[in-house]
Amino acid sequence: MLDPLVDASPWLLLASGAAFFLLMANALWPLRHPLLMFQSFLAGLTVRETAAHHLAWQVPFVGLLVVAGALREWLGIVGLVLVGLSWVGLVGLFVVAHRDAARVRAQGDPGQEPAPSYPVAYLAAPPLAFLRRDISVQRGIVFGEAEGVRLRLDVFRPRAQGRLRPAVVQVHGGGWVSGFKRAQGVPLLGQLASLGWVGFNIDYRLGPRAAFPAHLVDVKRAVAWVREHAEEHGVDPSFIVITGGSAGGHLVALAGLTANDPEYQPGFETADTSVAAVAAFYGMYDLTERRRPLGRIVRAFLERWVLKKRYDEDPEAFVRASPIERVHPDAPPFYVVHGTADTIIPVAGARAFVARLREVSRAPVYYLEVPGAGHAFDILPSLRTGATVEVITAKLVALHREHARRQQTETSPSATA
Repeated sequence: MLDPLVDASPWLLLASGAAFFLLMANALWPLRHPLLMFQSFLAGLTVRETAAHHLAWQVPFVGLLVVAGALREWLGIVGLVLVGLSWVGLVGLFVVAHRDAARVRAQGDPGQEPAPSYPVAYLAAPPLAFLRRDISVQRGIVFGEAEGVRLRLDVFRPRAQGRLRPAVVQVHGGGWVSGFKRAQGVPLLGQLASLGWVGFNIDYRLGPRAAFPAHLVDVKRAVAWVREHAEEHGVDPSFIVITGGSAGGHLVALAGLTANDPEYQPGFETADTSVAAVAAFYGMYDLTERRRPLGRIVRAFLERWVLKKRYDEDPEAFVRASPIERVHPDAPPFYVVHGTADTIIPVAGARAFVARLREVSRAPVYYLEVPGAGHAFDILPSLRTGATVEVITAKLVALHREHARRQQTETSPSATA
């Protein structure tokens, strides 16, 4: 039965070694060419963030090929050399990720009460984070309908009963044309739910069928729905945080900056869509060319698939769709997260957005730059993800604690006397 494996083992080891080496090299030095960067990002995401897990399955696989006789030919020996080089790279990626996680935690507020550590079990076995036993998840609740599309959300709840809990609305990414709620935001939602929050992971209409601002309208519709159904879900309607990554980061930033704007609330113009804070992860905050060129491919994508308008013919549409152009003094508190190794949306855009927020907004603006992190690094639990979730969770919990203290002060007998 093993004869075919024995015969093919040198070739298999050579092919495996070449593949392992290329994947490791891509994780270390991702491609930045516009035609290749997305493929490079996808190929490198799990290798960069879960290097130890790749080692865990590659070692026994290569051992099996060696036992089968892969080294009897020079092809197998070359393959083993490539495997060894790739393993050196994987060990280096793990060591760097461990160092980067420590640097992320060091960016937290030393005087702030730290949030509970992200569970080690989920770092060791990432799929377990999607099956947490300390929270409950109710899926597929319809929160609206638009253009024949039923909009649904999943609710993440703590196991313990309670009322007037803080709420968080999560908006997935996917370039405004793809993605779905089950795949993103789970580490942060699960951690907050375990601390007593209620999370709402939402879907929204996607391009090219839907053109902007339909995506934003659906996000704001979800915020309005959560506030309207607050009592049903034990949520404090005065404290709703909104978070999202990539295209979701763009949408939550814009939702926070356009609260209660009837232009983006057709059919629910009077609904309260304000939020207590925005936590935006690796978002695109400038869709204009006022500061730097978009690039031919990005510009064409936005024109054809997202806004469905030509930049030269209607530049104002791109201005209005840019969070950096919508910053105002009454913006809510912002928590902006971006990785230094992001090749899809470079970190310079986040830095410029944060600078603009700090220049104009009266609310707190916190910026967490994650060393070594690429785009969408937090899709799966990893060392960097765990550290980032801990820091942002601590910030949000502190913000809610301050909100609750302020509410208590305003309603106390001494305050009303």
